[in-house]
Amino acid sequence: MPEDSDVRYIDIEDVAALIAHLGIGPIRDVGLIESSLHRPRAVVFGMETYPDLLEKAAALLHSLARNHALFDGNERIAWASMVLFLRLNDLRVSAHTRQNLEFMFACARGDLELEQMTEWLREHSQPVA
Repeated sequence: MPEDSDVRYIDIEDVAALIAHLGIGPIRDVGLIESSLHRPRAVVFGMETYPDLLEKAAALLHSLARNHALFDGNERIAWASMVLFLRLNDLRVSAHTRQNLEFMFACARGDLELEQMTEWLREHSQPVA
């Protein structure tokens, strides 16, 4: 996994492009999207809140899924944004579609804590070949 200085983050333009590509939205609150995008970079008392790449991915997914920044498609934009974030950092989700859906809906319902989400990603992610 990349060192933090090597981590590539997605930005609001990336999310806007995903929204357009997926045909979802419209955006209800751009501030909630921006807040979600900043969460993986959070630093408290000089220490990263999410030092691990998969923790960062889980934090991004959690925030976008639960903040409801779109009128429609919050789960889809959360998943697509997390997948893009992982891909930019040379990882991919290796689970089957059904597992991905079950995981995503459990996240969106609030059934999983961030640690559980991170562990699922750890078990179902691998380097891009």
